[in-house]
Amino acid sequence: MFNKIVLSMAMLRMMSGSLELLAALVMLKLNQVEKALLVNTGLAVVGPLILISTTTIGLVGLADKLSFQKMLWIAVGVACIFVGILKK
Repeated sequence: MFNKIVLSMAMLRMMSGSLELLAALVMLKLNQVEKALLVNTGLAVVGPLILISTTTIGLVGLADKLSFQKMLWIAVGVACIFVGILKK
């Protein structure tokens, strides 16, 4: 039997991957650069949400095993990822 936390994280990633594949098929069907760009922009919103969700679920699963200092370092690392993604 799978750990509930790991199963939740994996299911979110499978859902995200399926959405990516579906978006690629939609782009091919639309066959227009402008519309494909709109679909791609929608995916740009989903990616970070999945990252935040899976990271949060993982951290909740580890909360009883990690010290406050380690949790803080993880939070700083995630914040750095988002600063790097969102800064132009």
